[in-house]
Amino acid sequence: MPTYQIRGDVPRKRHIQFRDNGSLLTEEVMGLEGFSGNQSILYHLHSPCRIRELGDFEPIEREEWVPDAHAHRHMRTMDVDEDGDAVSARRLLMWNNDVEISLCRPAEPMDYFYRNGEGDEVIFVHQGGGTLETIFGDLPYRDGDYIVVPRGTTYRFAFDGPQRHLVFESPGLIEIPRRYRNEYGQLLEHAPFYHRDIHPPAELRTSRDRGRYEVKVRVRDGYQTYVLDYHPFDVVGWDGYVYPWTFNIRDFEPITGRIHMPPPSHQTFQGKNFVICSFCPRKLDFDPLAIPIPYHHSNLNSEEMLYYVDGNFSSRKGIEVASVTLHPSGIPHGPQPGLAEKSIGQTETHELAVMCDTFYPLKLTKLAKELDDPDYAYSWYDEPLPGRTIEENPAGVTSHF
Repeated sequence: MPTYQIRGDVPRKRHIQFRDNGSLLTEEVMGLEGFSGNQSILYHLHSPCRIRELGDFEPIEREEWVPDAHAHRHMRTMDVDEDGDAVSARRLLMWNNDVEISLCRPAEPMDYFYRNGEGDEVIFVHQGGGTLETIFGDLPYRDGDYIVVPRGTTYRFAFDGPQRHLVFESPGLIEIPRRYRNEYGQLLEHAPFYHRDIHPPAELRTSRDRGRYEVKVRVRDGYQTYVLDYHPFDVVGWDGYVYPWTFNIRDFEPITGRIHMPPPSHQTFQGKNFVICSFCPRKLDFDPLAIPIPYHHSNLNSEEMLYYVDGNFSSRKGIEVASVTLHPSGIPHGPQPGLAEKSIGQTETHELAVMCDTFYPLKLTKLAKELDDPDYAYSWYDEPLPGRTIEENPAGVTSHF
């Protein structure tokens, strides 16, 4: 969906001679879906195929946790340790064949460049800011940004302070929902954001440095390291529709109805067999008899992951900033007992959260087991658990605000 952009110098026509100080540049067409999808054309000082050394291949290993019971889950992630860099610190929490969802709390800068060669990425920046340095140019980011990185983009994070990321990776395309766009790709008037809210790379910086540069590429369910004798950001110009960009969750315009709006009204991105939604501060339902809290519902053919970003969550005991809930398919979920009655008369909500609904079951990792609150499944029970009062029971959070 991103609109046409151009950075640096490009020739008058595609596929014709283009030189830099007399040297013929190498043209690269970076495209999706063969030659029928969106593409960008980049002009390199060196052949992008050129490598100095072929390094090791590191297969990805996923340690699955299979719980003894099928139940709703709550994981507290605030205290996940800082470790590694913006890629190596990604710790897989749950996944299926369509999407991987990871937590990331990097502690050190990247001393290499990275490229995801088998999937698109959406990186939600819960905390932190900085610059994503990319082959397309510098992309500044701040807390609350979704950083959308198309596959094949070579990049490196440059941090400004501590970071906390929620990372989505998918072998399918991650796009702006098609119902928000007309046949020409322009965002429609009813879309909850507009082109002005989408921020492409700000500046292209062409590097002419020579030396030893490592590029780690995710391919074939693993990481292949290549060593170059030139800086990978050797592009003097590019144009097209494929490039990284940011969109801030606070620029999402919530949709309010007379009665409660369903989760698709919060959709921000679509992927193959999953969606990503943004829950933002907004006015609540305004019918005199409205119950301004979600109705109970059953995810008969989908799973629902919710990541809590900001807000006091005062009506949801036991839920805190950076909590993750998972409501799996096959069993209903909704507000805890008494919250529907308590919500009547409320006019607005101030919480902020990111949701991912998948249409195939999600597998859990051993990290999810470490973070799991086993009492959460009982939070809809309105009698005290053994040794506890009702007030001490963990709250049954709503599936969405």
